[in-house]
Amino acid sequence: MYARGCIVGLTRGTKREHIIRAAQESIAYQSADLVAAMEKDTGIPIRELKVDGGASRDRFLMQFQADILDKAVRRPHIRETTALGAAYLAGLAVGVWKSTEEISQSWNCDVTFAPDMEAEKRDALLAGWHKAVGRSQGWAK
Repeated sequence: MYARGCIVGLTRGTKREHIIRAAQESIAYQSADLVAAMEKDTGIPIRELKVDGGASRDRFLMQFQADILDKAVRRPHIRETTALGAAYLAGLAVGVWKSTEEISQSWNCDVTFAPDMEAEKRDALLAGWHKAVGRSQGWAK
C-alpha cells in the first residue's frame, strides 16, 4: 500500500474539529493550485471564481477560498446547478430559450465573498500547504 493522502502537523491536542477544518481548507488549497495552473497555462488571469454545489453552502470555506485565491468568490442563488444545467439544455433543445447567451442572463449572484487576508499570511499558508503536499509524495514505487 502507499499513501494517497496524509494529515500532517497532528499533535496530542488535535481534535475532530481540526481535522474537519483541515479538510475544508484543503478544498480551497487544491482549487488555488488548479487556478494557478490554469492561469500559467493560458496566460489569462482569472478575476473571480463562480462556485456552486454542496460545498458552496459552507460560508467558512467560501471566505477561505476567496482569501487563499485573493479573488472574489461568487455564489449564485441556485447552488445545485447540475440539474439546472440539464433543464437549460432541454429547454434550449425545445425552444424555451433561443441561445446560451439568453440562459446565461438568468445567472444571479446570491453573495460575493471578497478576499480579506494579508498577502504575507496567504503566502505563508500556501507555502505550508505546498510543504505538506511535498511530504505526501513519493510513496508509490
